[in-house]
Amino acid sequence: MPVSAIKTTVSQNYRRLSQKLAAFVPRKEQNYLVAEIVKTLCGEQGGPHRLLIAEAGTGIGKSLAYLQGAIPAAMLQNKRLVLSTATLSLQEQLINKDLPLFSQVSDSPLRYRLVKGRQRYCCIVRLQQRVDAQAQPQEQLSFGDWLDFKPDATSQALYQSLLDAWHAGSWEGDRDGWPTPIADAHWEAISCQSHSCTPLFPSHQACPFHRARRDLEQQDVLVVNHALLLADLRLGGGVILPPPEECFYVIDEAHHLPVIARDQASAQTALRQDLLWMQKLPQMGDEITKLVQNSLVQKLNEQLNNQVQMLLADYKQLQQVLKAQSHWFADAEIHRFEHGVLPDELQPILRAGLEPLRQLNRLLDRIQGALAEHAKETGRAARTLEAAMSEVAASLLRAQSLLDLWELLLADSDTRPVAKWIAHPERKEYLLQAVPLEMAAWLKHHLWNRCAGAIVLSATLTALNSFDYFCRQAGIYPEDDAQLLRLKSPFDYQRATLLIPQMRCEPTDAEYTRELIATLPRFLHKQMASLILFASYWQMQEVAAGLREAGFSLLVQGEASRQALLHLHRERCDQGTPSILLGTGSFSEGLDLPGQQLTNLVITKLPFAVPDSPIEAALAEAVTRRGGNPFLQIAVPEASRKLIQACGRLIRQEQDEGRIVLLDRRVLTRSYGRSLLASLPPFKQQIE
Repeated sequence: MPVSAIKTTVSQNYRRLSQKLAAFVPRKEQNYLVAEIVKTLCGEQGGPHRLLIAEAGTGIGKSLAYLQGAIPAAMLQNKRLVLSTATLSLQEQLINKDLPLFSQVSDSPLRYRLVKGRQRYCCIVRLQQRVDAQAQPQEQLSFGDWLDFKPDATSQALYQSLLDAWHAGSWEGDRDGWPTPIADAHWEAISCQSHSCTPLFPSHQACPFHRARRDLEQQDVLVVNHALLLADLRLGGGVILPPPEECFYVIDEAHHLPVIARDQASAQTALRQDLLWMQKLPQMGDEITKLVQNSLVQKLNEQLNNQVQMLLADYKQLQQVLKAQSHWFADAEIHRFEHGVLPDELQPILRAGLEPLRQLNRLLDRIQGALAEHAKETGRAARTLEAAMSEVAASLLRAQSLLDLWELLLADSDTRPVAKWIAHPERKEYLLQAVPLEMAAWLKHHLWNRCAGAIVLSATLTALNSFDYFCRQAGIYPEDDAQLLRLKSPFDYQRATLLIPQMRCEPTDAEYTRELIATLPRFLHKQMASLILFASYWQMQEVAAGLREAGFSLLVQGEASRQALLHLHRERCDQGTPSILLGTGSFSEGLDLPGQQLTNLVITKLPFAVPDSPIEAALAEAVTRRGGNPFLQIAVPEASRKLIQACGRLIRQEQDEGRIVLLDRRVLTRSYGRSLLASLPPFKQQIE
């Protein structure tokens, strides 16, 4: 398809959009972003991987911009478009508002769907079992026995309603599609599980998850979250979503991507639970041998028993070593291994268990294959066979997780920096944890090098006025020749004042919390809509108690759901009653309180990460080992990005105005402070 034809289609769609929207206001920043997206996805710029890294400030309308540019570019080049976000709210906006609007002005039919994780869907077989007052056993190893399940009247009524709605076609089987919230306990009993709800059995082929996956092949645009996108790539790509080579990606809220990738690659385990699980594996193997009576399964079961005995010996030795190292936990519940180097007491045990763990994974995989073959041969999905396959699949997932952890713990810290630690909460259980510190190479290899093109966006991608920090984290290097674009918000930030008042203490002082309690009333008096942001939960609670003693009515994060707190806040604002919200870091992002819903924003402390957390400490070590300065290379850029996000809560619309009070004077007294202030929008500044 000629590029000129794609550009013509974009122009025609834009004209129809402007005519359809009564209050349409042309924005040059939005139009420029559309043009850059088209040029990138058509290969005119963005390097060999067709990459555009764009920071689009609040008010530009970036979601409509990337729909206008990316959808025609994808459809006219026979590509699928995957829109990935970090938050459910943006996914809902795309599905319920932006995509329906764009489909009305598109010159060709547009098919789109929200792609959800497996556990957002109901398993109809499990639901039917609940209605029948029988449940599939979750922890049973005797596959011929079934637990009686007798739900109370409320649960039974809910399950019956769900089943009736499914059969009537008024409910598609996903949790979010039910008109009222479903409690976690109720949903967990009927949700789709990878180890039990499998299309191998005819009874499960019509389950909502499998229907939804088959439907994906017919869609032009798929809306996902970052976790699902990365999970597909970890499986090799093309397993859940279309292959990356066939897709253009739009990755919105992209500043979350490196951290989500890191979290997905992490691994942890609880030793005592592992021991209990391993001790039951031989019993599971014996049950399967009785169920599938052939020589192969019997041989696999014998090998399984051998590997389990070896692992049990290693685990018991590991427990003894940890008990002997009680001094590790004399002052804290966490013992981190500095520089990612395991002590001599642990290395031999872990190395000895590595190959048995690999063998265990192979054996469980082969046993699962033998069960699948038996199901095909018998041509029936006996309940005991389903239970057996479910149990083996669950064990295989657990064994793979253990293998991932062992490999991370034994990784060479010089070639692969990994944060490694053991937690010993309440001196009861030992929790082994490992987190890879750098995902840049992984993202480059699995995402950027494979996809047909990608548009990477956020309102806060730069730190200290540079893309360098994000690009290093995300694996986007100078040789990729990615197009970098920074579009400032069209809003008038002179309508807001940034006030930095006098303070006696700095946030690191012991008396700072007490000063906050004494100082904050000054900035809350006669204010109708306030939000106070804290860097720590404990400090928020201390200040909340002090302010309530002073007579303030507060809405405090954690005392009700986020949705309920925001509803009460908006209700008070609409009634002309003063409202004060208190929140931590999660309230610094994705909180939309336009107009009179927020006019007074108070930031109590610069958002520096806690330096003694295992991950932050390990990151600092890794940078220092390379001759860098972890504070300047990690802490300050990350604080800059988070401070911009926090300040971004105030001005959400063109006519918004108000005040930001920053109670941390280190922006004035420290050398890095000027850079932090310079990276903020051009607010009017008032310094006491």
